[in-house]
This record gives sequence, C-alpha cells and structure tokens, in this order.
Amino acid sequence: MITSPVFLFYDSLTGFINADSTTKPLLQRCHDLVKIIDEYPAKELHVIFPWLVESVFGSLDGIIAGWNLRLLHSRSTEYNVVMEFLNPSGPMMKLVYKLQAEEYKYEIPVNYLPGPLKACIQEGVLPDCPLFHNKLQFPLSGLLTLNIALNPFEFFMFNFAFCLITPKVSLSHGGSTDSAYFVLVDIYLKYFLPSEGSVPPSPFSDSRGSVTAPSPRSSSVSFTGYGVHSPSLLKHHIFHQPSVNADPAAQEIWRTETLLQMFVEVWLHHYSLEMYQKLQSPQVKLALLQYRLSMSSMPYQPYAPPGSGTLHTYQEPFSPTEEHVLVVRLLVKHLHAFSSSLKPEQLSSSPSAHSHTSPLEEFKRFVVVQRFVQQKLYLFLQHCFGHWPLDASFRAVLETWLSYIQPWRYTGEKTNVQESFVQENLLMYTKLFQVFLNRAVRTDLVNAKNALMVFRVAKVFAQPNLAEMILKGEQLFLEPEHVLHHRQPRGYLTPGQGGSYLSSRQRVVTDMVFRVKSHVYALEGQDCQYKQMFGTDLRGAVSLSLIQIIAQARQTAKRISDHSSEVAANNSFLSWFGLGSSDLNSTFPGAEPEESGECLKKTHEFLDRALENLCQIFKLNQGQLTQLISNLGSSQDDGNCKQLPDCIQSDSGLILTDLGRRQIINGLRRFDVPYQGDPELQPIRSYENALLVRLFYRISCLVNHRLGGHMEAVCSRPDFLGRLGRYYLTDPDWTFRLRQSPTSRQTVERSRQPRLSLRPLASYRTLLLLLLLYMLGALLSFGPASSTALILAGGFLYGLLVALFGDKLKTH
Repeated sequence: MITSPVFLFYDSLTGFINADSTTKPLLQRCHDLVKIIDEYPAKELHVIFPWLVESVFGSLDGIIAGWNLRLLHSRSTEYNVVMEFLNPSGPMMKLVYKLQAEEYKYEIPVNYLPGPLKACIQEGVLPDCPLFHNKLQFPLSGLLTLNIALNPFEFFMFNFAFCLITPKVSLSHGGSTDSAYFVLVDIYLKYFLPSEGSVPPSPFSDSRGSVTAPSPRSSSVSFTGYGVHSPSLLKHHIFHQPSVNADPAAQEIWRTETLLQMFVEVWLHHYSLEMYQKLQSPQVKLALLQYRLSMSSMPYQPYAPPGSGTLHTYQEPFSPTEEHVLVVRLLVKHLHAFSSSLKPEQLSSSPSAHSHTSPLEEFKRFVVVQRFVQQKLYLFLQHCFGHWPLDASFRAVLETWLSYIQPWRYTGEKTNVQESFVQENLLMYTKLFQVFLNRAVRTDLVNAKNALMVFRVAKVFAQPNLAEMILKGEQLFLEPEHVLHHRQPRGYLTPGQGGSYLSSRQRVVTDMVFRVKSHVYALEGQDCQYKQMFGTDLRGAVSLSLIQIIAQARQTAKRISDHSSEVAANNSFLSWFGLGSSDLNSTFPGAEPEESGECLKKTHEFLDRALENLCQIFKLNQGQLTQLISNLGSSQDDGNCKQLPDCIQSDSGLILTDLGRRQIINGLRRFDVPYQGDPELQPIRSYENALLVRLFYRISCLVNHRLGGHMEAVCSRPDFLGRLGRYYLTDPDWTFRLRQSPTSRQTVERSRQPRLSLRPLASYRTLLLLLLLYMLGALLSFGPASSTALILAGGFLYGLLVALFGDKLKTH
C-alpha cells in the first residue's frame, strides 16, 4: 500500500509542530516555519494552512490560545520574531499569497459570525455586506453545520480580526496599545489602506478577486425610500446567489476592501435583538415574507439550523472590552487619515476630475461615510454608551466617538470643520450627545477623570461653527417633504439656457436635505422620532440638569479640597507629637484616592471650562449661570451638607429618589449609616478592655433576661419615673441615628427596647475617669466605699436633672 506524499508530509509536519509547541522556543519554530513555507508548494501547504492559522491566532471558540498576541508586548524577547513573521511582507503573508494564487477555499461555521449577520443568513436574506456574497456552503445530509467558504486572504483576516473578540479566560479587560496585536492592526491598516501611494502587489500571480469593487454613488437619486437597502440586493436571498464578476480595474484594491469589510463586520456588527428588529426596513420584511411564501410552495425545504425559524431566535450578549474599543478607535483614526489623503484636485465632483483616478483614490472618497462603516459604528457606540459602567474606563469609548466626529484632526494639516461630513453624520453628533448627557448626570463628576470627559465633549462641540452646522443639519432634516418637491424644478437649466442661479441654489439645498434625511433614516428607520439637540427640551435638560450638577460638583470638590487642606494643616502641627494622621482621605467620609490635592484642583478647572463651553454651545445667559452657581454655593453650607438626601418614607424604611441619588453621587448629601446590629455585639474597639467587655456583657444579659419585663413596663410609663427609666435604659441618640439612615423599621423598633448596658464601663477613658475620681476622693480623705457612693449619687442626680429638664433644653 502506497501512502500519498501529501499525507506523509502532513503527518510528519503535524508531529513536528506538535513537538515544537512544547519543546522548541518560538524563535526556532518561526525559523522552521519559514523554511517550510519557502520549500514546499502550495498544494501541500494548503493542507496545514487552517491549522497554522489556528496555532497563531487561537481557535474561534477560545480553547486554543495560540501565540497570545494580545498579551505579547514589546518588552518580550519573542516580540520582534512574531512581528517579523506576521508582517504584511513577511513569511505568513507570503504563504497566504501563494495559496491565493491557487484559488483554495477554507470554511468557517456560520455560528462564529456576528449575531445579526448569522441571523440574516439563517433567515435566507442576502447580507448587506458584499464580502459574504456567494460564500455560503450548504451542509451534507446528516450534518448540522452551515459554513461560509473564504479564500486564503479572507480566511487569514477573519481569524486575525476574530482574535480580538475571542473570549479568553487569562485576559484582563484592560487595554494596551503596545501589544503585538494592536501594533499589527496598525501595520496592516497602513499597508493595505495607504495614505500615499498604492497597495504593493502580491508576489504571486492572482487572476481572481472575489470581492466586488464598490460602485460610486449616483448623485441623481430619487427621493423615494430614504435610507433603505437597494431592492435589487434584498430580493435575492442567499439560496439564489448571483454570480459575481469582479471588475478588472478593481483588482488593485480588493485586498483593501476585504481587510476593511472584515474588520468592520467582526468588530462592529454586534447589537441587541431589539435593534436588529428595528433596523429591518419594509423591503427586508417584504423579502422575508416573499421568501417564506415561495419556499412553502416548494417540495424541498432548505437547511435551517435548529431554532432558527424566526427572527426572534437571535440573541447575542455583547460586552466589548476596553482593548476592543481602543482597536476600533485606531481603525477610525486611520480611516479618517486614509480618506483625507486625497489630493485637492481629486476632491472635485466633476466627472473630468475622476477620469484618470485610480480605484484606490476613488475608494478614499466615500470610505468613511459609506453605510457599512457608518451604521455599524453608530450602533456599536450607541451600545457602549448605554451599557458601559459609569466609571473612568468609559474614556476609551468617548475618545473613539470624538475621533470619528472630528475627521479634520487627521488631515495632516489644520483645516476647518467640514459641513458636508456633519450633515452626513448628523446622528453621530446629536443622538450620541444626548445619550452622553444621560450618562453625565448619573456620573460622579467630583472625580477628576469623569470631569475631564465632560470637559472633552464640551470642548469638541464648542469648536468654531460646529454648533451652527449641527443646527443647520437639524433644520434641513425637519424640512417638510412637500416643500422639497415644490422647490425642486422640473428641469435644471443653466443661466445660458434660460435658467437662473436660484434654481441651481435650490438644487444644492435639495441635495443637502436628501443627504441628511437619507442618513437619519438609514440609521434610525423611517419611523424614527427625531429629538433635536438644540430644541427646547434638550436645552432645558442641559441648563437645569447638567449645568446644575456640574455646579454642585464644583462646590463639592471645593469643600473637599478645603477640608483636606485644614486636615493637612492640623496634621502638620500634631505630627510634632506623633498624633497626626497619615491618611488624609480617612478624615473625610467618601473621599477617593484620586479625589484629593491636585486632582480636586483639576476637577474644579475642568468643570469651570466645561461650563463655559456649554454656555457657548447652547447660547446660555452667562448672568443666569453665575446666579445659579452663587445660589448653589450659598445653600450648600455645613448645615445643609448634614441634611439627608432626598428620599421618601415607606413601610420598609427610606427610599431614595432620583434627586437623592444624584446628591449622593456628587457628594452633596449622604446618609450617616451606623452599626445596625445589636450594640452590645459590636467588635471590641482598641480603646476597650476585651476582658471587661465580655464580663459586663454576661452581667447585662443576665439582668436583662430576668428583669426585661419590669424594665419595659417602667420605660413605657408617661410620668417622671418613665422618663428617668428611658434615660438610663435606652439610647435616644442611637434610635435617632437609625431613623436618619436607610434602615428597616424592624431594626429601629428593636433598638428602642429597654436594656441595661454596662459596656461603657469597659472603656479605658471611663476607667481613667473613675481612677481620677477615686484619687480625688483619696486626697479629700474619702474611702473607696464613700467615693463609690458619691459617684453613684452624682450619676443619679444627673439623670434626675435630665429627666426633669431634658425636654425643655431640647426645645430651646
């Protein structure tokens, strides 16, 4: 029996690599892999390519970790070896191009695709991303897996992109910009989306390109159906996939498109079931209905995985990590730099300007505002804004958003705000600002990191002319459609043909209105209820909620800073006697390590500048703002700070209102939460004698057990004897403190029961005071018995005075 050379090669290589994975260092393994890639032909390398990709990036289910690119940093000795091996011109990419020339295909289960894309395919609808067209592989009979077939470059990039979102137990949620993965993403983006020049050609001949070239959008589009998918694309479901004929001129950028679409689909195409159903336009729903009706009349039923019969089966929990968001921000920044690298003569919209434009340059013109990037990034950011924890780690999400809405920062030279970009991305400014506003009013703005985020947003939106452009975009969107059709001339004539310059102006306005409306309807649907950023409601929310909370946070930061300064001054004096505290934060309840000293000064500075920018954005009256701040400052004195947060009384105790929650978050008011258990069972303090505490507790328990009924009867009397018994056997201050805290009614009632407590006698301070009294009695020639009698008599007389005049003293 003769064994095939391919199987001999595969067996020997598999054993070689399995042994190397545990014995040889990574440097030696990479050297051996380079030798194998150079010596063996594509026919034999094709067999091990999926295994090799999995060994580098890890398995899709996260069981195999691979080379841990997300944990490999520049300080590691293996860093340079890995970067050289995975470089776009390195051995691994050389293997990809060698297999690409032979048109090999590699399958990936549909279950590993993003949730919305998987649900779309299982419903029999062609995905809107052309990357997955003509890729579906139906399972053989008896198999339950549905796969997509990718070429080597697509397979490599899918695994590379998926490595970022693969759940790995050993990874932390923190992000690092010096990891091998982050640097490789940056290198791939610069190589395949170059700002200057073109993508270097493949070293191997490649006669195919399965990714279709994007066609430029036509400027003469009718007003029917703002923001919906192309009907020709939707009505062809995946079970009748058309053939794709790639344009030869587009072969120059097929790798660029593949890389970009793969990154966008894998990293951004995640959202909830409700959002998935909301985005289904009438054309999509009609296509689904037509498909189901047509398939119900056919004898053959297509494959559908178990449980995939309806749209409601899609459910994908999505929790992006900070590292994920940082990589997305890198993608956004590079896309802006890539699209802004067009030469001035190529920015013109005239046909003659594009007659000699390369496909790569044409691709730059609409890469950022193209729907498959814009919509998915919008949904990604909206999800993060709504689900990210209310802490300082939100900074990564915030900076990703601010990077996208400021493309002029990445042009290489200082430019002004781009009005066309603002109009085509109106919701990125208005809707996400409103979502951020809802986060800001629930965030602790005394923290300098949170205050910095509010300042960053206010500073960006206060840029010259940006607020006016957003307002103009909102006005264009709210333009009634019947007015648009009335304005639109039947024929656009030049002035030389009898037309006027007014008609051309009307056409420009109509085009701008169409641009804004198509953008909003594409992202929110045609039935969206648009809420204006500069409307009366939001202006009131900013002036009454956000600005008030910012002003309150300023006052709180100032109060904490002043208190910390006083404590520091006192400690500097007491330190001479060894009595100073080494922890300033411990002197102010609720203070955090970053909420003291210089951090509080930064908080005050950030919030001051944020208030100025917000007043500039929304044209608020500076005099009213000053009056509001002064009123808050005068009302928040020390007495007011001791008030309870806003709450309501219920059967189970105090319940916070929304105002009360904001007061606690910003440190304006707080509950004094005491010990809610049995006072006699509190932990023994350092100023108490442990032996005496236990002894007196046993004596107290014995007396309370035997005389509890009598004590309760005495304390329940309304006369003088009852007041005297309540003074000695209850603690009114303890009950009052419990009532002023979120404590259940049962705890308060239990604390009001009369009992004998001898624990104060176990305090060293009480013992010292008794010792001094006995010494004073000895100096006055009193014996121990006489001194004891005098001490008891004095305590009893003090109780009589309190019982007689205590209520009158409290009234005064």
